[in-house]
Amino acid sequence: MKKLILIPLLLAPAIAAEAQAPARLQPLIGSVETPEAETLRAQITLLNAGSAAVAVPDRIEAELVIGGAHMPLILQRVTRDAPSVRPRAFAQSYYRARLPAGHAGETALLSLEHGGAAGYAFAMPAASNPAAPVQEADAQVDETSPAGVQQASMAVSSKPSRGNAFLGNLSAYTPIYAVYGPGTSSDARIQVGFKFQLFGEGGDVGRTSPAINGLHFGFTQRIFWDLGKDSSPFRNVEYMPELFYLVPATPVAEGIALGGQVGARHESNGRDGLDSRSLNTVYIQPAATTALGRYTLTLAPRAWLYTGSLEDNPDIKHYRGNTSLLAEIGTDDGWRLSTNSRMNFGSGKGAFDAELSYPLSRLIGSDVNLYAFGQAFTGYGENLFDYRRRQTRLRVGFGFVR
Repeated sequence: MKKLILIPLLLAPAIAAEAQAPARLQPLIGSVETPEAETLRAQITLLNAGSAAVAVPDRIEAELVIGGAHMPLILQRVTRDAPSVRPRAFAQSYYRARLPAGHAGETALLSLEHGGAAGYAFAMPAASNPAAPVQEADAQVDETSPAGVQQASMAVSSKPSRGNAFLGNLSAYTPIYAVYGPGTSSDARIQVGFKFQLFGEGGDVGRTSPAINGLHFGFTQRIFWDLGKDSSPFRNVEYMPELFYLVPATPVAEGIALGGQVGARHESNGRDGLDSRSLNTVYIQPAATTALGRYTLTLAPRAWLYTGSLEDNPDIKHYRGNTSLLAEIGTDDGWRLSTNSRMNFGSGKGAFDAELSYPLSRLIGSDVNLYAFGQAFTGYGENLFDYRRRQTRLRVGFGFVR
């Protein structure tokens, strides 16, 4: 009898360790395609045998075996149709990776187990293969831009990070980058931004989802840094919290998707006295996206009304106006040009802001997770503090989210 009691006592630490271990999905390769000469596209089935929902990872580590050579490979998720997998269920998602050059026609083995013999065999494409656009008709995209939303991944941490039940509702919003251009009063420009879905499961927006799931909180911070001066002061720091309702991009015709958002936004530089700048706007921004061959084009005009007091900057309407236009063209794994222009047709004052990016990994043949990033501005009001000044800026640096 004592032996029977001893067995569960010996197993208790192992059971407890298993319960505390982070839940993981078991990925299985469903199919592999090579729609472009340098691109692999894999359908991955993700099994959840646990008792809690698990977020679908943005990246999966894999291995490519060609002629006996083992090469590490990172599969990047390209569809956003399932933000998480329910307990004892499965989901399917598509992932993409860049293939190594110089192996045209050879047999390759894609494996999700490093050093394992099991995997999915396919023929490496020839360099002359025509490019073919990837069609994801069933993918639900939680954003009005062609890149879609980046769902929170299963990131590692130096400490236990349990208890963040709503992490899957946090995603990218505005581009995140750091750029530099010497010889101006604001040499460097840094921007970070995110949005958070306030209701429902992350990404469950639009279609048959509850209408309240479209409500989001967004935040953007922009720093203008005068690195050329002694002590390198910040020329201006701007804070832009907002509350908005998002309608995700939805196909309405062959090759055309419509979406948009409406919201209220506060902008402030957090200063007081004569240096204080702030304003409040209520805006609406529809967005139309269409395919142009391999490229995706998005046009998103915005119109806004000023609300509340403008005593910090009473003439800002004269320089900013009430309308702007976002225009973006590019590919998911190549060049992307994004421009934002605004104009007050009554005063003739306006501005033009442009951002050009390209995956750094494709330039230097590395797995670095950065974009080569260029940013240019001309016109009035690059920042709130200098909204009356006409300026021209050209900066280069790195992007993290575009």
